Amino acid sequence: MNLTFSTETDAAIDLHVVSPGDHWPVSATHRKWAESAGFSGALGDFCLLPAEDGQISAVLIGWGTGRLRARGRMHLARYAPLLPAGTYRIASAPEGFDMDEQALGWLLSEYSFDRYIAAKPEAAKLICPEGCAADRLQIIATGAALTQRLIDTPTSDMGPAELEGEVRALAQMHDATLDVTLGDDLLGTNLPMIHAVGRASTSAPRLLDLSWGDPEAPKVTLVGKGVCFDTGGLNLKPGASMGIMKKDMGGSANAIGLAHMIMALDLPVRLRLLIPAVENSVAGNAFRPGDILRSRKGLSVEINNTDAEGRLVLADALALGDEESPDLMLCMATLTGAARVALGPDLPPYFTDDDGLAGMIGAAADAVHDPLWRMPFWEPYESMIEPGIADLDNAPAGGMAGAITAALFLRRFVENAGSFAHFDLYGWTPSAKPARPKGGAHQGIRALLSVIERRYS
Repeated sequence: MNLTFSTETDAAIDLHVVSPGDHWPVSATHRKWAESAGFSGALGDFCLLPAEDGQISAVLIGWGTGRLRARGRMHLARYAPLLPAGTYRIASAPEGFDMDEQALGWLLSEYSFDRYIAAKPEAAKLICPEGCAADRLQIIATGAALTQRLIDTPTSDMGPAELEGEVRALAQMHDATLDVTLGDDLLGTNLPMIHAVGRASTSAPRLLDLSWGDPEAPKVTLVGKGVCFDTGGLNLKPGASMGIMKKDMGGSANAIGLAHMIMALDLPVRLRLLIPAVENSVAGNAFRPGDILRSRKGLSVEINNTDAEGRLVLADALALGDEESPDLMLCMATLTGAARVALGPDLPPYFTDDDGLAGMIGAAADAVHDPLWRMPFWEPYESMIEPGIADLDNAPAGGMAGAITAALFLRRFVENAGSFAHFDLYGWTPSAKPARPKGGAHQGIRALLSVIERRYS
């Protein structure tokens, strides 16, 4: 789904963004009309102003007060699905109105998951505001929409094979190369934990390995958890917890969306995208609680819960990516419920030992309104992931500090990367918000795009 600005300027309808007490740049008649309709400029209010022929002459958009606006982001996007189909342009806005953020929000609001719906309503389109980089904003919006579509698609149409197809299409679009290691070949190429987690599914496990860019450029490696559905394995999830497990490949979807942005913007990096694509299913050959698995890195892992499978497939992919000593390695995964308990669905935590990288991530997250929150690799908890009969425990008992112990587990497989960060995403918007419909969510990738641009420009 390509999200684009309108170029039909002739019949564009003016949007006037106003706050309570502002001067409204409309006629006295239109002001009286708006006041009679109860429009005050509060956030969430809007008023269609009529022309003499009965068409829409202009629209007043309420911008509210700073305190209320601070509770959210991309507020202009809340109006896009409410306005009649047509073409609009921002004719006036108050001081401090961020045109880039609001225009991007409008584009993001145009995403809808309509694959299985016959009736597809027309959207209100926006003309790119003067001074905004239309091409760049459209690339970012399209990458974000790609992420959402991949997550929203049910596993019946987005299993490991279909996810491979999506990455193959991305590689063809950007003249990248894609290597796929499939099924039992994972054992022959020393990716045993990816094989163990995915072998019980009727769709074979696989590692997707995409490369793009100048081989001499700084190496940036993205690793995304591609568990296309998670039953919990033999530690079977209850039905209520399985309901949205199509989103358990949200880490890979976000990595794919970010990869699209990097390649479409032609950033000066050597990009590598690694996705272990599996389905955690139940069958006679499923891996079991109590099993001890050997990893690519050689570390042994005791399985104390087959529902803690994401860190297993990521561990082999991280070890593989780490072998070429990338300058930057970013790991994205819908990994732990503990992260959601700590920070909720909208604020993903991330972990890194690199204070400089953390500073860049924090600044970028604030600048582009793509929230992320740093949490620690807390060294005293290392003993919690050491079970005694193996090098590592995939699910420490007690349930304490689950997001941190999972991050510590992953860090054991990264030694050579110049900088490493792990992002524990939710990948889902539980209820619709401006520019974020209910369903699959892009999280952190706009901030990370900004980091990569600053780091390598």
